[in-house]
Amino acid sequence: MIKKTGTFFIGLLLTLTSFAQEKFTLSGTVKSAASGETLINASVEVTGKAAGTVSNEYGFYSLTLPRGDYDITYSAVGFEPLSTTIRLTGDQVRNVSLPELATDLDSVKVTANTTGRTIRGTQMGVERLTMKEINTIPMLLGERDILKAIQLLPGIKSAGDGNSGFYVRGGSTDQNLILLDEANVYNASHLMGFFSTFNSDIVKDVTVYKGGMPAQYGGRLSSVLDVKMNEGNNQRYAVSGGVGLISAKLNVEGPIQRDRSSFLVSGRRTYADLFLPVFGDSSNRNTRLFFYDVNAKMNYTLGKKDRLYLSGYLGRDVLKLEKQFGMDWGNKTGTLRWNHIFNDRLFSNTSFIYSDFNYNIAINNSNNDLNIFSQIRDLNLKEEVQWYAGSSHALRFGFNSIYHTITPGEITSSGKTSYNNLYLQDRYSWETSAFASDTWKAAKWLNLAFGLRLSSFAIFGPGDFYEVDDAGTVTDTLRYAKGALVKNYWNLEPRIAASFILNNSTSVKASYARNTQNLHLVSNSAANFPTDKWIASTNVIKPELVDIYSVGWYKNLAGSRYELTTEAYYKSFQNQIDYRTGADVYTNDAIETQLLSGIGRAYGLELLLKKKQGRFTGWIGYTLSKTERKIEGINDGQWYNARQDRTHDIAIVTNYQLNKKWNLSANWVYYTGDAVTFPSGKYVIDKQIVFYYTRRNAYRMPAYHRLDLGATRQLKTRRKNTSSELAFSLFNAYGRENAYLITFQQNEDNPDITEAMQTSLFRFVPSISWHFKF
Repeated sequence: MIKKTGTFFIGLLLTLTSFAQEKFTLSGTVKSAASGETLINASVEVTGKAAGTVSNEYGFYSLTLPRGDYDITYSAVGFEPLSTTIRLTGDQVRNVSLPELATDLDSVKVTANTTGRTIRGTQMGVERLTMKEINTIPMLLGERDILKAIQLLPGIKSAGDGNSGFYVRGGSTDQNLILLDEANVYNASHLMGFFSTFNSDIVKDVTVYKGGMPAQYGGRLSSVLDVKMNEGNNQRYAVSGGVGLISAKLNVEGPIQRDRSSFLVSGRRTYADLFLPVFGDSSNRNTRLFFYDVNAKMNYTLGKKDRLYLSGYLGRDVLKLEKQFGMDWGNKTGTLRWNHIFNDRLFSNTSFIYSDFNYNIAINNSNNDLNIFSQIRDLNLKEEVQWYAGSSHALRFGFNSIYHTITPGEITSSGKTSYNNLYLQDRYSWETSAFASDTWKAAKWLNLAFGLRLSSFAIFGPGDFYEVDDAGTVTDTLRYAKGALVKNYWNLEPRIAASFILNNSTSVKASYARNTQNLHLVSNSAANFPTDKWIASTNVIKPELVDIYSVGWYKNLAGSRYELTTEAYYKSFQNQIDYRTGADVYTNDAIETQLLSGIGRAYGLELLLKKKQGRFTGWIGYTLSKTERKIEGINDGQWYNARQDRTHDIAIVTNYQLNKKWNLSANWVYYTGDAVTFPSGKYVIDKQIVFYYTRRNAYRMPAYHRLDLGATRQLKTRRKNTSSELAFSLFNAYGRENAYLITFQQNEDNPDITEAMQTSLFRFVPSISWHFKF
């Protein structure tokens, strides 16, 4: 009797448990009703419950809930929210199309995006900007630029006036992973950094991870800039573009097969060189200074569970001075992606990726006839799976395998020059990683994220590799055959983050991450010149490592109309690279002899107050930071300022929708001058003055500040789906002469006096551009 009774209760318990745990999954894709584009980070919320999710990079979402009736709200920035009631008695697929927000100012409440942070989410140090925000920020020469826009965010610092290079939380410019549709962009600058490679008209999403990046990203120490292109309108054909003072662009998109496939083609070119003969002598007719870029994308829906994407980018800069000097450089990328939905909880993306950056220099005068070529080329295979395991867990796992080929430099000459041909050895390496992460809703007040990345960097022959002593002298040369393994570096990169929800409007977060970098940029300047040299880790040059610790406090104010964020970080660097005094890195095959390595540290505090709703929006960002290096052989082995060290950095960005026709904007920036090496003295040799340098980066450039103003005027249109606007801007509105370069020379009247000469680039730069869409 007891045995039967026990069996009955066990069976009843299992039945009740099974019923109580009966759950089903709601999944689908969120799209734009107007264009058919999938929406990234669209919110799927359950009314009255602390449950919900967001769509992934391809618009897919999955939400597991107990059996029952639910009110579900789908929303995305710039779109009308959609609410629906769902009876969940089994797994359901619900695809949703959201209409764009009305243009009536009285009906629009949200006019700015969140920064990518949420109160409950674990991710720290992430920033997101919509193209609407970017397009209203006044820019140099009116060219809307992603890289210039993100430099106005706390923790992200401009590398200089008119420069698209940037520093993130104490990292150097090469420590930023820049991706365009998953393809690595090694030099994201046009015209020596005055413009970026990203045409804002075809960009869908811009996300910056400043630290504690998710496990699927790797290969760089400091940040990830993930840029995704539009997919193309699969509902109707559209043409858009713009004409400015020095550039023009045109974009064409439309359906290949309505609702199933679409295409996008975009082109941009500057034409300032066409006006050079007007402002100079006839020799300017043979001078060329321009860039062009082309973006293209196609996608095709194979069925309910499969979709293919093919995207590519081609960009080139050309600088030619008569027949004496010529230089061209640029990027090529290509990405083929396959999305597959295995079931309502399992999503995968498989990518084949190609990336190429190279430059050519031609010198042809009476004494020399030289050609210089350098290149870095990648072949990349990436697989990523997202598994929505249940209501509390969301997992990602996969692998990434990249084959790098680096041509450091080839110098060829004709018979009329005294130079001999020089071929620096090509370097071959295979960078492979496996990663896994889990986001766990542990409790109503606690969310956790765990991640682990295992990376391998294998270096292969053929080639000569060197052993180097502390003085930088080659002590041995090791010769390897083609395909022979020279060295393999293995590194584990753990990632962990937690968010503690104090109430519906406040949370505290903390995170730790380790990152590894095996490709290094050798550069003597901050300007991201195309001739900067990429090198891979060798048997002597070790992978760079960083440990990042972060803590933050997040608060939504005044009914979420305002967002206040405070984040503090500390970074500990290993194997940081710097030059030996008098280094020659461009013609020396044994580059290990020219470099030193050591440790570094960076720490800081970031504050961001952002107004997200209403006619008046914008943000105030402030960064207090310190960045140092300690390398034996530099400054007597003592801590010294890194080149990117700045104490204070402030940005104020404002936008005001005056009425339906006029939008006004302004931004003001201030930052402490860069650390720089100036001469400490001088002496005379054979009547020639030679400057004497003692301490590296011991001086400061003058502080930098400027005000930019902008206004956009909507023009009348008589046809539906047609828009046109004029954009006006004034860069450096109060004419501040900011120092771009400081050099030293002797006074013409008294050679014993040395003068510091400041070079400034921009004062009062007005611009006007016309943008259209039909």
